[in-house]
Amino acid sequence: MPQPFRVKFETSKGDFVVQVNPDWAPLGAAHFRSLVEAGFYDGARFFRVVPNFVVQFGLAADPEVTARLGSKPIPDDPVKQSNRRGRITFATAGPNTRTTQLFINLADNTFLDRQGFAPFGEVVEGMEVVDSIYPGYGEQPHQGQIRLHGNRYLDASFPLLDGIVKASVME
Repeated sequence: MPQPFRVKFETSKGDFVVQVNPDWAPLGAAHFRSLVEAGFYDGARFFRVVPNFVVQFGLAADPEVTARLGSKPIPDDPVKQSNRRGRITFATAGPNTRTTQLFINLADNTFLDRQGFAPFGEVVEGMEVVDSIYPGYGEQPHQGQIRLHGNRYLDASFPLLDGIVKASVME
């Protein structure tokens, strides 16, 4: 079994660190690591922030990167851990549809466990940074437009969104 590892997110609000536990969700953990190592999340925005629920991200700044790396879904992992505050999980659109979108739970969202959302890690440093991510647009940004136009759309229509400067695996 692969060993746990950490990913540092440098953001417009400060830094936070996620501890990834491959034994929680091996497919999700491996996929996340490959996306981080490919630079997929660098420059991406936190496009969906629902207070007391989730912070969601995972559509690339450049729509060509989303098209290239974000179109092949991975199979589901069984849910071994609960969607508690600070845990990170792939978003889905139904069974076996995980691609690149992630959310960090801002509250204990244990009802998501029954829906098949399998956490693969948790924020171990900087949860106050995650809590401070700009929530003012709620669920307004349109994911289809982000896929098509990336940050060009977000910067023009939602200029106050916070974003990721760089995500990197810590050695």
